[in-house]
Amino acid sequence: MSDSKPMGLFARYLTLWVFLCIVAGISLGYLLPSAFHTLGGVEIVHINLPVAALVWAMILPMLLKIDYSALYEVWDHRRGIGVTLGINWLVKPFSMAFLGWFFLQHLFSPFLEADKIPEYIAGLIILAAAPCTAMVFVWSRLTNGHPQFTLSQVALNDIIMIFAFAPIVGLLLGVASITVPWDTLFLSVLLYIVIPVAVAYLLRKALLAKSMLDDVLHMMDPVSMAALLLTVVLLFGFQGEQILAQPLVILLLAIPITIQVYFNSMLAYWLNRKLKVAHSVAGPSALIGASNFFELAVATAIALFGFESGAALATVVGVLVEVPVMLSVVTIVNRSKLWYERGIA
Repeated sequence: MSDSKPMGLFARYLTLWVFLCIVAGISLGYLLPSAFHTLGGVEIVHINLPVAALVWAMILPMLLKIDYSALYEVWDHRRGIGVTLGINWLVKPFSMAFLGWFFLQHLFSPFLEADKIPEYIAGLIILAAAPCTAMVFVWSRLTNGHPQFTLSQVALNDIIMIFAFAPIVGLLLGVASITVPWDTLFLSVLLYIVIPVAVAYLLRKALLAKSMLDDVLHMMDPVSMAALLLTVVLLFGFQGEQILAQPLVILLLAIPITIQVYFNSMLAYWLNRKLKVAHSVAGPSALIGASNFFELAVATAIALFGFESGAALATVVGVLVEVPVMLSVVTIVNRSKLWYERGIA
């Protein structure tokens, strides 16, 4: 996809295709549970390898666009980086703690098992404490986001996460020390950042030498979109039985997560507009500010509370909410571009 051309009819109705894939995933997960259990078990330290491969197919086109010789330009986007860092580390975990307390401890408490509520809240906090590493490349690409900004922002968040994730979760959960699955964290950074960036750098260099980069990017568009839709089918298929077995609990947990995504993304978007940041930076800034690193969240919740815990279930709901809600944020960012740019002119 070039930065100036729309992705065509398929992308225009992407939300519809995602909805159909959600229905297909839940249905297949319910009808063929053993097949999805097998696929779900293909993992290393809680990172599902089929999903990781699909994420690669989604993010590689954007990484191929990055001119690494121009990364110094990121300093020009320091206001956008500052906004994203503030949302990710000073707002998101704490606002989620409040939303969890308000909705689950009070508003929805009559509909939930009392002994599960603290675990549900803990899961929401864990989910919000780590910004997403992989899928934000996809969201950034769908908003024509600045590739160098997105890569640099994600890399910076990964470095901060290594030092800040455990203390923030420990503070909000009131735990003196928590068990962080460091192997999951480091392998995720390796799989979703280090290796794809190295591959994209070498491939871009080779394609530019043969004047084939634009042609290859154009060919990769349908592959990238197909990978996104197949990822949706897999994620919902993995949890098809859970969704149908506990629909009310899933719905109640999804409400604060959804509010959290919209609140943080729109706050980041508005702050960037106030600071007169370019739309190509404000879009990915809003999306990075709102999304969650669900692989790390699920692994941490299981390590702390167990596989069958309410905390683990809450992080799984975050996985289910992530794709459709973030796609709606992408739509808002794209459709409001003229309004945004009038405000920074």
